[in-house]
Amino acid sequence: MLVNNSQIIEALIETIQMVAFSLLFSALLGLPLGVLLVVTRKGHLLENLPVFNVLNAIINIFRSVPFIILMVAIIPLTRLIVGTSIGTAAAVVPLVFYAGPYIARLVENSLLEVDKGVLEAAEAMGATPFQTIFKFLVPEALSSLVLAFTIATIGLVGASAMAGAVGGGGIGDLAITYGYQRFDTITMIITVAILIIIVQGLQSLGNLLSKKIRRR
Repeated sequence: MLVNNSQIIEALIETIQMVAFSLLFSALLGLPLGVLLVVTRKGHLLENLPVFNVLNAIINIFRSVPFIILMVAIIPLTRLIVGTSIGTAAAVVPLVFYAGPYIARLVENSLLEVDKGVLEAAEAMGATPFQTIFKFLVPEALSSLVLAFTIATIGLVGASAMAGAVGGGGIGDLAITYGYQRFDTITMIITVAILIIIVQGLQSLGNLLSKKIRRR
């Protein structure tokens, strides 16, 4: 039995939903963590080595676990949060735990690229740490942050496809159920092509936005 157009469209919508919600919650988690990793490190605005070391260790732990293992390991937590361990909604939970720390690292790297002269200028103007972070540091790194979030979004697309291996739904589930288990080569080619188009579109959009921000 070959896959039909409605199934492909439904799987595509599920993938978009997974990536969109996962990106939203991951950004809400990863952006503050990334900022904290920068400002609490030695010699920075809010130097606090105990906080930095704890956050750094926790993020390293989560980033050390492959997504497919993480997804299985936190099934009890996933069931507690959404009431089930399969489907699109259930896949969002491990995706957030996977992408949140990843985004934190990307944000950290972007913010560390900001010239120290910007921070010195903010200090000379009498800016508070809060003002320095959100009116100088983050805006200065905005172009780099856009690229960082583009990379994170593409990573989520790949992870959402892996979620299909354990009933996460979306394009990955379609590829596993029809393309692999039923030896449907056409479906496999279609799903791969869709993922390539999504990734290419996201990267092009990210590059365009970053370039426009840099010009401003």
